[in-house]
Amino acid sequence: MISQTAEYALRAVVYLGSQTGRPTTTQRIAEATQVPVGYLSKVLQSLGKAGLVEAQRGLRGGYVLARPVDELTVLEVIHSVDPLQRIVECPLGLQAHGEELCSLHRCLDHGIAQVETLYRDMTIERLIREQGADRKPLCEREMSLSTASETNGNSNRGW
Repeated sequence: MISQTAEYALRAVVYLGSQTGRPTTTQRIAEATQVPVGYLSKVLQSLGKAGLVEAQRGLRGGYVLARPVDELTVLEVIHSVDPLQRIVECPLGLQAHGEELCSLHRCLDHGIAQVETLYRDMTIERLIREQGADRKPLCEREMSLSTASETNGNSNRGW
């Protein structure tokens, strides 16, 4: 339903949201979210252009969310990197359908609209803190930074 790029963006935003405002390097985000670091850099740039993340330079620099997690929605993250495509005209270009969608494409577009509504109503905070969830998003277990450095770059196992 969503692209790999949107999935990667959501992983990054959820991870940053769990860092409570601490700047986090691209490398650390990539390790924690299992996203290739080169691709993640491009995703973070798109998120930055959309005003969802900010880069902080310096010794303790990195990325932080630009807005509180309770104000940031899944739909905003997805739309910042690869918007959902609504069906506004016949994808087959059939002249007989005129300006109205056929029943199939009307049904498909209705489904996309419902998904948009679901994602618009889902905040990043809710993904991170949802009550009753057995697991945190992205994580099977917590890993300390010292453990991550001991695994020689393979610290993404278990996340």
